[in-house]
Amino acid sequence: MGDALNIMEVATGGAAVLVAEMAKSGWTSFRTRVARFFGRGSEERAQQELSIIDAAHVRLTECPEGERDAVAEALRQQLFIQLAAFLQHHPETAAELQALVDEADSAEEGHRVQANVQNNTNSQVVISGGSLSANSITYRTNGDDK
Repeated sequence: MGDALNIMEVATGGAAVLVAEMAKSGWTSFRTRVARFFGRGSEERAQQELSIIDAAHVRLTECPEGERDAVAEALRQQLFIQLAAFLQHHPETAAELQALVDEADSAEEGHRVQANVQNNTNSQVVISGGSLSANSITYRTNGDDK
């Protein structure tokens, strides 16, 4: 039973990473690594698995912005089931999927933004890597501070 829980944890992480990577510009290179992972089964099975992944990618990228969170959650559940089934048939691939998850997580943690702001006398510069609430911040142009 311990192995089954491990497979489920790996499948959960794999599904979350797949959906997250689908929305990024580097999806094509990540998909190549996913194809290698599924290639550990038969070639025919790999093509079937990839067609499901490709359909999920299209669904996520073509859905209206207002529906994106709901579609992403549905895809995470769908891909979890797909990955869990694949891992149950090919438990030796769990380490490879975990490596893909870890690689994506470490790339996300290592992502940093560098900004160089010059000639901005009497101004404010705000750089945000996530949500930003500006309810208490007032921006003023020159001459409006009276």
